[in-house]
Parts: sequence; C-alpha cells; structure tokens
Amino acid sequence: MADFPSKVTTETSYPNSQSSQQGGSSLRGMAANVTTMLDMSFIRSIPAVLMMAEIFLGLLQWALIASAPYTLVPAYGWVMFVAVTLWILTTILFFMILFGAQEKLTFVPWPLMVMAYHAAATVLYLTAFLANAASVYPYRYQTNFYGAMAAAAFFGAVVTLAYGASAFFSYLSWKGDGGNAATNTVPT
Repeated sequence: MADFPSKVTTETSYPNSQSSQQGGSSLRGMAANVTTMLDMSFIRSIPAVLMMAEIFLGLLQWALIASAPYTLVPAYGWVMFVAVTLWILTTILFFMILFGAQEKLTFVPWPLMVMAYHAAATVLYLTAFLANAASVYPYRYQTNFYGAMAAAAFFGAVVTLAYGASAFFSYLSWKGDGGNAATNTVPT
C-alpha cells in the first residue's frame, strides 16, 4: 500500500497538455472545448432550423423596413419594433439553447417557456404583418420604396409562419411525445 502513490500518474493522454497549460495556445484544444459546449443534436433538429430561419428572415424583414422611409406611416413603427425586438430575443434564445442553458438553469421550465415565447411571438408577428400588409401602397412621391415595403410584408408573412411552426413544435415538446417512462406504463 505504501507504493500506491508512485504507481498513479496524473498525466493526461494528450501529449501537448503540459505545453498548453504553460501558456502555449492550442487551436485544436480550443475548438474541442467549444464543440463540447455546443448541443450538436439541437443544431440538427427542426426547431433549430426554424429558429435560424426566423433569425435570417426576420433580419431581412427589418432591414427592408429600415431601408425605406418608415416614419411616413405610423404602422411601420410597430412593425420595426416587433421585428427588431423578436429578432434580438430569438437570437438570444437560440444561443442559450445551443450552449445548453437548460442544463445550467434547471429551475426554468424550458419547454413551457419556449412554447409561450413562440406563441407570443406568433401573435405579435401576425399583428405586425397585418399592419405592414395593410399599409403597403405606392407612395405619391417615392414609388421606389413600394417594392421594399411589399417585400417586407411578404417576409413578415413567412416569419409569422415560421414562428407558428416553432410554436407547434414547442407545444409538442412541452406536451411530450410519450417518451417518458412514467407515461408509458401500461397497467397489467
């Protein structure tokens, strides 16, 4: 028993671990740390693809609105507010789920929270889309912005559908698909 500590080694299996601890930077080690933090199964899921579509198309919509004189029509202020606010919140939520915040913040009911967020975002985007679509008309003096506002209305409809689909999949996740062992027990 006296020779036990001499037989134990604390060296890791990676041969350059000592040099990286002494100040040498290893790009491979940093990339490995980042990929272990990411939830790669989330990236390949339908909700993640929908969230990426919401982020990309939402950015496109508010860029189209911002490129036109949206201050001429008061309804476009609401459209800009909804588009920018939900774009920021969706981006934050996407990265929180991607980096596994649900494992660190276990006191938050994540499926319910994500479902409520997507349902509220669907309703807000629906109102913004309707305000945008109802306000699209050729300007008397600036007809070149008609196309941008019409395209923003189109992308608003697509983003509304994406948020609706996300709300549906979030509902399915919240409701559960029967994968829980407690709900699958059949009385014998």
